[in-house]
Amino acid sequence: MRTDIFARLDREPEPPKIETPRMSRHRIALFGGTLAFYLAIVVAVLVSSWLVALDWKVMLFRPYQQWPELHAFLDYYVVLGQRGPTAVMVAAWLGWRSWRQHTLRPLLTLGASLLLLNLSVGAVKLGLGRLGPHYATQIGSAELFAGGDIFPSGHTANAVVTWGILAYLATTPRARRYLSALSAFVSLGVGLTTVYIGTHWLSDVLLGWAAGLLILLALPWFEPLITRAEVLILSVREQWRNRRRRLRKPVPSPVTPEPVLLPQALGGGATAEGVQGAANRAAAPGAPGTAGAGHPGAAARARAHPAHPVRPERTSPASAGSRRPPHADRSPRSSAGPSRPVAGGPVAP
Repeated sequence: MRTDIFARLDREPEPPKIETPRMSRHRIALFGGTLAFYLAIVVAVLVSSWLVALDWKVMLFRPYQQWPELHAFLDYYVVLGQRGPTAVMVAAWLGWRSWRQHTLRPLLTLGASLLLLNLSVGAVKLGLGRLGPHYATQIGSAELFAGGDIFPSGHTANAVVTWGILAYLATTPRARRYLSALSAFVSLGVGLTTVYIGTHWLSDVLLGWAAGLLILLALPWFEPLITRAEVLILSVREQWRNRRRRLRKPVPSPVTPEPVLLPQALGGGATAEGVQGAANRAAAPGAPGTAGAGHPGAAARARAHPAHPVRPERTSPASAGSRRPPHADRSPRSSAGPSRPVAGGPVAP
Protein backbone atom coordinates (compact mmCIF):
# COMPACT_ATOMS: atom_id res chain seq x y z
CA MET A 1 0.00 0.00 0.00
CA ARG A 2 1.30 3.44 -0.94
CA THR A 3 1.82 5.87 1.91
CA ASP A 4 3.13 8.92 0.02
CA ILE A 5 1.05 11.97 -0.83
CA PHE A 6 0.45 10.80 -4.41
CA ALA A 7 -1.56 7.84 -3.11
CA ARG A 8 -4.41 10.29 -2.48
CA LEU A 9 -4.52 10.99 -6.23
CA ASP A 10 -5.20 7.36 -7.21
CA ARG A 11 -8.68 6.26 -8.13
CA GLU A 12 -10.64 4.80 -5.25
CA PRO A 13 -11.59 1.12 -5.65
CA GLU A 14 -15.27 1.83 -5.01
CA PRO A 15 -17.48 4.92 -4.63
CA PRO A 16 -17.09 6.45 -1.15
CA LYS A 17 -20.07 7.01 1.11
CA ILE A 18 -20.54 10.79 1.06
CA GLU A 19 -23.41 12.28 3.00
CA THR A 20 -25.24 14.88 0.94
CA PRO A 21 -26.27 18.13 2.69
CA ARG A 22 -29.88 18.42 3.81
CA MET A 23 -32.15 21.35 4.40
CA SER A 24 -31.68 21.59 8.15
CA ARG A 25 -33.31 24.22 10.31
CA HIS A 26 -30.12 26.23 10.40
CA ARG A 27 -29.88 26.25 6.61
CA ILE A 28 -33.56 27.16 6.23
CA ALA A 29 -33.08 30.07 8.64
CA LEU A 30 -30.06 31.31 6.65
CA PHE A 31 -32.01 30.98 3.43
CA GLY A 32 -34.90 33.01 4.83
CA GLY A 33 -32.62 35.76 6.15
CA THR A 34 -30.70 36.00 2.86
CA LEU A 35 -33.95 36.15 0.90
CA ALA A 36 -35.22 39.00 3.10
CA PHE A 37 -31.93 40.86 2.56
CA TYR A 38 -32.25 40.31 -1.21
CA LEU A 39 -35.77 41.73 -1.33
CA ALA A 40 -34.77 44.69 0.86
CA ILE A 41 -32.00 45.67 -1.55
CA VAL A 42 -34.35 45.47 -4.55
CA VAL A 43 -36.97 47.62 -2.80
CA ALA A 44 -34.35 50.17 -1.69
CA VAL A 45 -33.20 50.62 -5.28
CA LEU A 46 -36.73 50.76 -6.66
CA VAL A 47 -37.72 53.65 -4.34
CA SER A 48 -34.38 55.47 -4.85
CA SER A 49 -33.58 55.40 -1.13
CA TRP A 50 -30.35 56.24 0.69
CA LEU A 51 -28.75 53.20 -0.96
CA VAL A 52 -28.98 54.84 -4.38
CA ALA A 53 -27.43 58.02 -2.96
CA LEU A 54 -24.56 55.93 -1.57
CA ASP A 55 -24.08 54.39 -5.01
CA TRP A 56 -23.60 57.83 -6.50
CA LYS A 57 -21.16 58.94 -3.80
CA VAL A 58 -18.95 55.93 -4.34
CA MET A 59 -19.09 56.34 -8.10
CA LEU A 60 -18.17 60.06 -7.95
CA PHE A 61 -15.33 59.24 -5.57
CA ARG A 62 -13.77 57.25 -8.44
CA PRO A 63 -11.65 54.70 -6.54
CA TYR A 64 -9.64 53.84 -9.67
CA GLN A 65 -8.33 57.42 -9.62
CA GLN A 66 -7.62 57.41 -5.90
CA TRP A 67 -5.47 54.27 -6.03
CA PRO A 68 -4.27 53.91 -9.63
CA GLU A 69 -1.41 51.57 -8.66
CA LEU A 70 -3.95 48.77 -7.98
CA HIS A 71 -5.60 48.99 -11.36
CA ALA A 72 -3.24 46.63 -13.23
CA PHE A 73 -3.52 43.87 -10.62
CA LEU A 74 -7.29 44.16 -10.14
CA ASP A 75 -7.89 43.94 -13.89
CA TYR A 76 -6.58 40.36 -13.70
CA TYR A 77 -8.14 39.59 -10.33
CA VAL A 78 -11.64 40.35 -11.56
CA VAL A 79 -11.32 37.42 -13.99
CA LEU A 80 -11.98 35.13 -11.00
CA GLY A 81 -15.59 36.25 -11.28
CA GLN A 82 -16.04 35.73 -15.03
CA ARG A 83 -18.25 32.77 -15.79
CA GLY A 84 -16.25 31.20 -18.61
CA PRO A 85 -12.75 30.91 -17.07
CA THR A 86 -13.98 30.04 -13.58
CA ALA A 87 -16.41 27.39 -14.86
CA VAL A 88 -13.62 25.72 -16.84
CA MET A 89 -11.23 25.65 -13.86
CA VAL A 90 -13.77 24.37 -11.37
CA ALA A 91 -15.21 21.84 -13.87
CA ALA A 92 -11.72 20.41 -14.44
CA TRP A 93 -11.24 19.86 -10.71
CA LEU A 94 -14.72 18.39 -10.20
CA GLY A 95 -14.31 16.20 -13.28
CA TRP A 96 -11.21 14.63 -11.74
CA ARG A 97 -13.13 14.10 -8.51
CA SER A 98 -15.96 12.43 -10.43
CA TRP A 99 -13.50 10.03 -12.06
CA ARG A 100 -11.73 9.30 -8.77
CA GLN A 101 -14.90 8.66 -6.77
CA HIS A 102 -16.91 6.84 -9.48
CA THR A 103 -19.76 9.36 -9.33
CA LEU A 104 -21.18 12.15 -11.49
CA ARG A 105 -22.58 14.13 -8.57
CA PRO A 106 -19.84 16.85 -8.48
CA LEU A 107 -20.27 17.73 -12.15
CA LEU A 108 -24.06 17.53 -12.01
CA THR A 109 -24.16 19.76 -8.94
CA LEU A 110 -21.99 22.34 -10.67
CA GLY A 111 -24.22 22.25 -13.73
CA ALA A 112 -27.38 22.64 -11.64
CA SER A 113 -25.96 25.59 -9.71
CA LEU A 114 -24.85 27.42 -12.88
CA LEU A 115 -28.24 26.80 -14.47
CA LEU A 116 -30.01 28.26 -11.44
CA LEU A 117 -27.61 31.20 -11.47
CA ASN A 118 -28.29 32.02 -15.11
CA LEU A 119 -32.06 31.77 -14.70
CA SER A 120 -32.41 33.77 -11.50
CA VAL A 121 -29.79 36.46 -12.01
CA GLY A 122 -30.50 36.79 -15.73
CA ALA A 123 -34.22 37.25 -15.17
CA VAL A 124 -33.69 40.04 -12.63
CA LYS A 125 -31.06 41.73 -14.82
CA LEU A 126 -33.35 41.87 -17.83
CA GLY A 127 -36.44 42.68 -15.78
CA LEU A 128 -35.01 45.74 -13.98
CA GLY A 129 -32.76 46.93 -16.84
CA ARG A 130 -30.43 49.11 -14.76
CA LEU A 131 -27.61 51.05 -16.39
CA GLY A 132 -24.04 50.95 -15.08
CA PRO A 133 -22.09 53.86 -13.59
CA HIS A 134 -20.29 54.62 -16.86
CA TYR A 135 -23.62 54.95 -18.71
CA ALA A 136 -25.63 56.88 -16.07
CA THR A 137 -27.61 59.83 -17.40
CA GLN A 138 -28.95 61.66 -14.31
CA ILE A 139 -27.23 62.16 -10.97
CA GLY A 140 -29.20 60.66 -8.09
CA SER A 141 -31.31 58.44 -10.34
CA ALA A 142 -31.54 54.68 -9.89
CA GLU A 143 -31.19 54.26 -13.69
CA LEU A 144 -33.77 51.46 -13.76
CA PHE A 145 -35.75 50.19 -16.78
CA ALA A 146 -33.31 51.83 -19.18
CA GLY A 147 -32.15 48.74 -21.08
CA GLY A 148 -29.15 47.88 -18.89
CA ASP A 149 -28.16 44.51 -17.43
CA ILE A 150 -25.90 45.10 -14.43
CA PHE A 151 -28.26 44.68 -11.45
CA PRO A 152 -27.38 42.38 -9.71
CA SER A 153 -23.67 41.96 -10.38
CA GLY A 154 -23.11 38.81 -12.43
CA HIS A 155 -19.37 38.71 -11.60
CA THR A 156 -20.11 38.75 -7.87
CA ALA A 157 -22.89 36.16 -7.97
CA ASN A 158 -20.81 33.89 -10.20
CA ALA A 159 -17.81 34.10 -7.85
CA VAL A 160 -20.00 33.16 -4.89
CA VAL A 161 -21.54 30.15 -6.65
CA THR A 162 -18.49 28.86 -8.56
CA TRP A 163 -16.03 28.94 -5.67
CA GLY A 164 -18.66 28.19 -3.05
CA ILE A 165 -19.59 24.94 -4.78
CA LEU A 166 -16.18 23.58 -3.77
CA ALA A 167 -17.07 24.07 -0.11
CA TYR A 168 -20.52 22.61 -0.68
CA LEU A 169 -19.04 19.41 -2.16
CA ALA A 170 -16.27 19.02 0.44
CA THR A 171 -16.14 15.58 2.05
CA THR A 172 -14.79 16.56 5.49
CA PRO A 173 -15.82 19.34 7.92
CA ARG A 174 -12.28 20.69 7.98
CA ALA A 175 -12.09 21.01 4.21
CA ARG A 176 -15.54 22.61 4.19
CA ARG A 177 -14.45 25.32 6.63
CA TYR A 178 -11.29 26.16 4.72
CA LEU A 179 -13.01 26.22 1.34
CA SER A 180 -15.85 28.34 2.71
CA ALA A 181 -13.39 30.95 3.94
CA LEU A 182 -11.52 30.88 0.62
CA SER A 183 -14.69 31.28 -1.48
CA ALA A 184 -15.93 34.12 0.73
CA PHE A 185 -12.61 35.95 0.35
CA VAL A 186 -12.56 35.55 -3.42
CA SER A 187 -16.20 36.60 -3.92
CA LEU A 188 -15.84 39.65 -1.64
CA GLY A 189 -12.71 40.69 -3.51
CA VAL A 190 -14.33 40.26 -6.92
CA GLY A 191 -17.35 42.34 -5.89
CA LEU A 192 -15.28 45.20 -4.50
CA THR A 193 -13.04 45.09 -7.59
CA THR A 194 -16.04 45.76 -9.85
CA VAL A 195 -16.86 48.81 -7.73
CA TYR A 196 -13.23 49.96 -7.89
CA ILE A 197 -13.02 49.87 -11.69
CA GLY A 198 -16.48 51.49 -11.99
CA THR A 199 -18.41 48.74 -13.80
CA HIS A 200 -20.99 48.22 -11.01
CA TRP A 201 -22.82 50.18 -8.35
CA LEU A 202 -22.31 49.20 -4.74
CA SER A 203 -25.93 47.98 -4.54
CA ASP A 204 -25.25 45.71 -7.54
CA VAL A 205 -22.51 43.98 -5.59
CA LEU A 206 -24.65 43.58 -2.47
CA LEU A 207 -27.44 41.99 -4.49
CA GLY A 208 -24.93 39.75 -6.29
CA TRP A 209 -23.63 38.38 -2.99
CA ALA A 210 -27.19 37.65 -1.82
CA ALA A 211 -28.16 36.03 -5.16
CA GLY A 212 -25.17 33.65 -5.13
CA LEU A 213 -25.67 32.72 -1.48
CA LEU A 214 -29.35 31.91 -2.10
CA ILE A 215 -28.40 29.40 -4.78
CA LEU A 216 -25.86 27.65 -2.54
CA LEU A 217 -28.34 27.46 0.32
CA ALA A 218 -31.10 26.06 -1.92
CA LEU A 219 -29.00 23.29 -3.52
CA PRO A 220 -30.09 20.52 -1.06
CA TRP A 221 -33.62 20.85 -2.43
CA PHE A 222 -32.28 19.78 -5.83
CA GLU A 223 -30.27 16.79 -4.59
CA PRO A 224 -33.03 14.21 -5.40
CA LEU A 225 -33.21 15.55 -8.95
CA ILE A 226 -29.43 15.35 -9.27
CA THR A 227 -29.49 11.73 -8.03
CA ARG A 228 -32.14 10.73 -10.56
CA ALA A 229 -30.19 12.42 -13.34
CA GLU A 230 -27.04 10.50 -12.34
CA VAL A 231 -28.86 7.16 -12.35
CA LEU A 232 -30.35 7.91 -15.77
CA ILE A 233 -27.01 8.91 -17.28
CA LEU A 234 -25.23 5.84 -15.90
CA SER A 235 -27.95 3.52 -17.21
CA VAL A 236 -27.73 5.06 -20.67
CA ARG A 237 -23.96 4.67 -20.58
CA GLU A 238 -24.28 1.00 -19.63
CA GLN A 239 -26.73 0.37 -22.47
CA TRP A 240 -24.35 2.05 -24.90
CA ARG A 241 -21.45 -0.10 -23.68
CA ASN A 242 -23.48 -3.29 -24.06
CA ARG A 243 -24.44 -2.30 -27.60
CA ARG A 244 -20.78 -1.70 -28.47
CA ARG A 245 -19.84 -5.11 -27.05
CA ARG A 246 -22.48 -6.79 -29.19
CA LEU A 247 -21.24 -4.97 -32.28
CA ARG A 248 -17.64 -5.97 -31.58
CA LYS A 249 -18.53 -9.65 -31.05
CA PRO A 250 -17.42 -11.64 -34.17
CA VAL A 251 -20.22 -13.23 -36.20
CA PRO A 252 -19.57 -16.96 -36.88
CA SER A 253 -19.13 -17.65 -40.58
CA PRO A 254 -21.49 -20.20 -42.17
CA VAL A 255 -20.02 -23.69 -42.70
CA THR A 256 -20.00 -24.67 -46.35
CA PRO A 257 -20.19 -28.42 -47.09
CA GLU A 258 -17.12 -29.85 -48.76
CA PRO A 259 -17.69 -31.39 -52.19
CA VAL A 260 -17.52 -35.19 -52.50
CA LEU A 261 -14.53 -36.22 -54.54
CA LEU A 262 -15.47 -38.90 -57.05
CA PRO A 263 -12.75 -41.31 -58.28
CA GLN A 264 -11.59 -40.77 -61.80
CA ALA A 265 -12.56 -43.31 -64.47
CA LEU A 266 -9.99 -46.06 -64.96
CA GLY A 267 -9.14 -46.96 -68.49
CA GLY A 268 -10.22 -45.32 -71.65
CA GLY A 269 -13.38 -47.35 -72.15
CA ALA A 270 -15.33 -45.93 -69.15
CA THR A 271 -16.67 -42.41 -69.02
CA ALA A 272 -18.19 -40.25 -66.28
CA GLU A 273 -21.68 -40.98 -67.58
CA GLY A 274 -20.99 -44.68 -67.41
CA VAL A 275 -19.69 -44.46 -63.86
CA GLN A 276 -22.75 -42.50 -62.75
CA GLY A 277 -25.06 -44.95 -64.53
CA ALA A 278 -23.39 -47.89 -62.84
CA ALA A 279 -23.77 -46.20 -59.48
CA ASN A 280 -27.45 -45.57 -60.12
CA ARG A 281 -28.04 -49.17 -61.14
CA ALA A 282 -26.21 -50.38 -58.04
CA ALA A 283 -28.32 -48.11 -55.83
CA ALA A 284 -31.65 -49.10 -57.41
CA PRO A 285 -33.62 -51.51 -55.22
CA GLY A 286 -34.19 -54.98 -56.63
CA ALA A 287 -31.33 -54.80 -59.11
CA PRO A 288 -30.19 -58.29 -60.02
CA GLY A 289 -26.84 -59.43 -58.79
CA THR A 290 -26.64 -56.73 -56.13
CA ALA A 291 -26.05 -57.78 -52.57
CA GLY A 292 -28.13 -56.03 -49.97
CA ALA A 293 -30.22 -54.15 -52.54
CA GLY A 294 -33.00 -53.58 -50.05
CA HIS A 295 -30.78 -51.91 -47.45
CA PRO A 296 -31.68 -48.20 -47.02
CA GLY A 297 -28.05 -47.04 -47.00
CA ALA A 298 -27.10 -48.86 -50.14
CA ALA A 299 -28.04 -45.98 -52.43
CA ALA A 300 -26.06 -43.50 -50.37
CA ARG A 301 -22.99 -45.73 -50.37
CA ALA A 302 -23.32 -46.23 -54.06
CA ARG A 303 -23.39 -42.48 -54.65
CA ALA A 304 -20.44 -41.85 -52.36
CA HIS A 305 -18.42 -44.75 -53.78
CA PRO A 306 -19.38 -45.40 -57.39
CA ALA A 307 -18.55 -48.78 -58.93
CA HIS A 308 -15.31 -49.19 -60.74
CA PRO A 309 -15.46 -49.81 -64.45
CA VAL A 310 -15.67 -53.49 -65.39
CA ARG A 311 -12.51 -54.87 -66.86
CA PRO A 312 -12.63 -57.36 -69.75
CA GLU A 313 -12.24 -61.00 -68.79
CA ARG A 314 -8.79 -62.45 -69.28
CA THR A 315 -8.24 -65.73 -71.06
CA SER A 316 -6.63 -68.53 -69.14
CA PRO A 317 -2.98 -69.35 -69.91
CA ALA A 318 -3.91 -72.88 -70.89
CA SER A 319 -6.14 -71.73 -73.71
CA ALA A 320 -4.10 -68.78 -74.89
CA GLY A 321 -0.73 -70.37 -74.49
CA SER A 322 2.38 -69.01 -72.86
CA ARG A 323 3.38 -65.48 -73.61
CA ARG A 324 7.10 -66.32 -73.38
CA PRO A 325 8.92 -66.70 -76.66
CA PRO A 326 10.29 -70.23 -77.23
CA HIS A 327 14.06 -70.83 -76.90
CA ALA A 328 15.84 -72.91 -79.44
CA ASP A 329 18.48 -74.33 -77.09
CA ARG A 330 15.96 -75.50 -74.50
CA SER A 331 14.20 -78.75 -74.87
CA PRO A 332 10.61 -78.93 -73.95
CA ARG A 333 9.68 -80.44 -70.64
CA SER A 334 7.85 -83.74 -70.63
CA SER A 335 6.00 -85.53 -68.00
CA ALA A 336 8.10 -88.67 -68.53
CA GLY A 337 11.43 -87.13 -67.53
CA PRO A 338 13.35 -87.96 -64.41
CA SER A 339 11.72 -86.69 -61.35
CA ARG A 340 13.40 -84.62 -58.69
CA PRO A 341 14.57 -86.39 -55.59
CA VAL A 342 12.54 -85.88 -52.47
CA ALA A 343 14.33 -83.87 -49.83
CA GLY A 344 15.94 -86.11 -47.28
CA GLY A 345 15.79 -89.32 -49.42
CA PRO A 346 18.62 -91.39 -50.97
CA VAL A 347 20.34 -90.08 -54.06
CA ALA A 348 19.89 -92.19 -57.18
CA PRO A 349 23.15 -93.60 -58.72
